[in-house]
Amino acid sequence: MNYRRLGRSGLQVSELSIGSWVTYGNQVDAKAARESLAAAYDAGVNFFDNAEVYAGGQSETLMGDALKTLAWPRLNYIVSTKFFWGIDKGPNRHHTLNRKYLLDAIDHSLKRLQLDYVDLVYCHRPDPRTPIEETVWAMHDMIARGKALYWGTSEWSADEIRSAYDIAERHHLHKPVMEQPQYNLFHRQRVEKEYARLYEDIGLGLTTWSPLASGLLTGKYRDGVPQNSRAALKGYESMREELTHPEKNRAVGELAVIARELDASVGQLALAWILKNPHVSTVITGASRIEQIGENMKAAELATRLTPEIVEKIEQTVGDLAD
Repeated sequence: MNYRRLGRSGLQVSELSIGSWVTYGNQVDAKAARESLAAAYDAGVNFFDNAEVYAGGQSETLMGDALKTLAWPRLNYIVSTKFFWGIDKGPNRHHTLNRKYLLDAIDHSLKRLQLDYVDLVYCHRPDPRTPIEETVWAMHDMIARGKALYWGTSEWSADEIRSAYDIAERHHLHKPVMEQPQYNLFHRQRVEKEYARLYEDIGLGLTTWSPLASGLLTGKYRDGVPQNSRAALKGYESMREELTHPEKNRAVGELAVIARELDASVGQLALAWILKNPHVSTVITGASRIEQIGENMKAAELATRLTPEIVEKIEQTVGDLAD
């Protein structure tokens, strides 16, 4: 496993990491969660991504129980959580980044995770109803109180990230270090164009999510929606149209040909392509089966074999289907 600096910080994260969205509490039970974390850790993964809202808090509980049982040295692994959506309805409980919510939410997440602190904490979405200055101060105080080490954003615009950074700079507060955007062969605009100036200007690091476009880039949806797949889960029906998109699945079929020439799967090819981007600190992968972890980890070696000519061929195959 290779390790990369998280933006301009000194923290080193494994270039491939594990996320719990959709899987923990939906497709993965306590035993499977523990086994998947152990398999990833043995492969060199040191970053495990979570969020308050995932499975209504159950994802954090499952991960916390697994980490307690595994009993790894705390310095050996990195855990994240994210806040915005909330778990309960009502004022100051959801869809907000105000100070009251944030400083309460971190305490509940730490209790579920059974940790004294999280390494990374994200503002899961921007909140237009709360002044960015209030949010920046709250995130700074979260770190100052020892409940998190670094903070960042997820799916914020470049202007919102820069505004938060400038406020922190002006008041000598802890600055946002990382952003967690969606990034894959079909979703590229924000990472490659909108954020382009931020990598050099403020040292922004990326912990990217949905590298396989929710499974589209594995090829599993080329013939419809398989039983027990993500798109077959209750509450995820809205994903089906995108995952069964005819032209995108045609492109996935062509990518599979390129992958076979490299003795790899199309999913491994898609992960390896992301790893070629030097601005990506870590690619967050998911797995509902322990075997998927080993398969995903092979992408690190594959990335070393992707020549500029192969990368160009991959991108030409996707062409205008990417946004």
